[in-house]
This record gives sequence, C-alpha cells and structure tokens, in this order.
Amino acid sequence: MTIFPKNQAAAGQRGGSRRRDWALLAALVLVQIAYPLTSGQTRAATTVFTVLIGYFLSITHAATTRGPRAAFALIATATIGGFAVEAIGVSTGFPFGTYDYSGELGPKLLNVPLIIPLAWTWMAWPAWIAAIHLTNRTSLRIAAAALGLAAWDLFLDPQMVAEGYWRWQDPTPALPGVPGVPIGNYLGWLAFAVLLMIALAALGRDRLNSPMPADAPIIALWFWTYASSVLAHAVFLGLPASAAWGAAVMGAAVLPLALRLRRP
Repeated sequence: MTIFPKNQAAAGQRGGSRRRDWALLAALVLVQIAYPLTSGQTRAATTVFTVLIGYFLSITHAATTRGPRAAFALIATATIGGFAVEAIGVSTGFPFGTYDYSGELGPKLLNVPLIIPLAWTWMAWPAWIAAIHLTNRTSLRIAAAALGLAAWDLFLDPQMVAEGYWRWQDPTPALPGVPGVPIGNYLGWLAFAVLLMIALAALGRDRLNSPMPADAPIIALWFWTYASSVLAHAVFLGLPASAAWGAAVMGAAVLPLALRLRRP
C-alpha cells in the first residue's frame, strides 16, 4: 500500500474538485444550449435541470474552496433567505409586486416552487466570486455583487413570464419593450440582493474574501451567463428589449471584471 504525503493528497483532492467543477459547468452549458430547441414540458424540465446543476456547482465550489462555513453561509442567505423573501412576496406582494407561480416548475411550498430559492443560490455565488476578483473593498464587493445578481433578473423574469412560469397581476409600469414585468420587481430584487450580500459577507467572514485560482469555473459561469443570455434573448427567444437592458445593466458588473482580468 502506498501512503501519499498529506500535501500530495490535498493537491489530488483540489485537482478532483476542479475537474468536477468544470464538468458541471460543461453539463450546464449543454443543457442551456438545448433550451431554445425544446418546448412545453420538456423546456420546463430543462429549466429545472439547469437550476439543479447550477445549485450543485455553486454549493460544492463554496464548500471545497472556502470550507463548510462558507457553504453554510451561502445556503443560509441565498437558499433559505431566497425562499423566505419569495414566500413573503407571493403572499403579500412585497417587495416584488403581486405575482403568482404556475405549476410548471415542480412542487411548491407556501406557493413557491422549491426550485426558485435554488436559482437564487446558483447565481448569488458567481456574483459574489466575481465581485471579490473585481475589488478589495468589502462595501464595493457587496455593491458589485448585488448589482450583478439583480441585473441577471433583467434576463430571467422576461424569459420566464414569456414561458408562462409566473405572472404579475399588475405589471405596470414596465421597462420600455419589456411588458409583463413591473419596474418595482427589479427594485425589489436589488434591495434583497444587497441584504443577501451583506449577510453572506458577515456570515462567511474572512473565508469569502480571498480570490483563488480555483474560482476559474465560477468566473467562467459568470461570463457565460451574461454572454449567453444576451445572445439567447436577442436571437433565439425573441426578446430583444430584455437583451438590450440586460446587456447594459449586467454589463456594468461583468465587463469591468473582464478588463481587470486582462491586466498582467
């Protein structure tokens, strides 16, 4: 029996974790590419499967790169917090406006599909990782991460409303060219995203504040989400206005990171 040195075993574990992360990202990309090619219940299943892959990628990356405390902080803020704010939103209309979910996204609890808080978590983690690679100041990290997460909704909500997965009772006033989603919903997303990132930074403490080479798959996920969303809305989904709004606002969080990473 061969006994490996501790640091060699740890290096092997890190290598395995990185391969797992890249494999999960590849699977997510393939499923998202298939999305425009499907319809009906198959498209709904593709949506759910995408979120499940993304959730597992974010949680496992947090755990293996920053430890169990970081994964717990992410679950507590984004998964549990996301479910709580959605349950409040469905029952009271605050902070997103009065809306309800169809039954196409799987089982519900308190009228919220269980897949929804997983989607919050899936994208909250790359938003945070992108922010810590962008700036060293905690306040700016919180702002950048919250803006990136909230801006993603400029793609998400118009797409999901067009599919009939949820709807608002009074979707006015809306952004020009994007009917069906009230502006107040985006402001609610931004407000909750700020609270989520503040809580995530506080619970995770120093573990969440150091950029790492192992963050590459999550950074790639962040760039892919932005670029693929712009392309899909503009070309494949017939939502050019949401493509333009998302490209501009989410680009304010994504493009500065691309410029920073190009520096020596």
